[in-house]
Amino acid sequence: MESEFTEVNKRKIRVTKKHLIYFLFSLPAIAYVIGLSILPALTVVYDSFLVNGNLSIHNYQSLPSYGLYSSIGNTLLVSVGALLIQLLLALAIAMVMVKPFKGSKIFSTIVIIPFGISTIVSAFIFSLIFQNIGGFANGVLVFFGLKPVVWFSSSLSDLGIVMFSDFWKNTPLVALILYGGLSSVSPSLYEAASMDGAGPFSRFRHITLPALAPLISIALLVRGVSEFNIFALPLVLIGYRPLILNTLIYENYSTLATRPISYAAATVLLVIIMVYAIFVLRIGGAKQYAQ
Repeated sequence: MESEFTEVNKRKIRVTKKHLIYFLFSLPAIAYVIGLSILPALTVVYDSFLVNGNLSIHNYQSLPSYGLYSSIGNTLLVSVGALLIQLLLALAIAMVMVKPFKGSKIFSTIVIIPFGISTIVSAFIFSLIFQNIGGFANGVLVFFGLKPVVWFSSSLSDLGIVMFSDFWKNTPLVALILYGGLSSVSPSLYEAASMDGAGPFSRFRHITLPALAPLISIALLVRGVSEFNIFALPLVLIGYRPLILNTLIYENYSTLATRPISYAAATVLLVIIMVYAIFVLRIGGAKQYAQ
């Protein structure tokens, strides 16, 4: 019994020495994350509770008067809406890309182009497209004999334009992630399923989706966190009205008197992102697919 215990200890020591070099290589990344992400976030959370040098929840109590609830609703609408559209559209694009056909390389290149355009440039492009006078969207409507539309006429239409602009730019990233998953599925699986009488929907449900499930979780996590942090696109397209959480944070941070309010709003956004990340990891974590 004692010899077994000694052997286990030796094995643990060997593993520790073996991975020491990997730990040393990861130290710069760890220091980067701690110094530029974790510590600033903790500082903001702490400062959000400070009022005249004392700990208080006054900043959070004042948030509703600054438009907290509407900004949360607008952020959720844009983020969830754009994320769902990205996922569905990216899945369709990935399923086209994975099939060999003439001109597939040209198609793949065209699909990736929007992701390479900077956020500010794409926001400027869509602001020109949806201009009330001389905009491309109204030009198309007039060409087909329809009346021009005032696109920036309500909060809902404003958020819809932000959502449209966002999924146009970021769908290629999700498509590339899903394309990697589809490329790993052997065509023989689909052939065997077809020979057994499985239809297209059944093959998609029992072969494609299980193969893509872990990658869908990764895409939802990566893009979801980015969606909740959306800032430059709505700022250029719609300004500060209607508010989303990041424009609420920036608007109040620019004034010294309301800076604690921006800290409190940033903390609320941090909590929302953490809850979302935990939810995605729990329902789509790798453990259940490794079994």
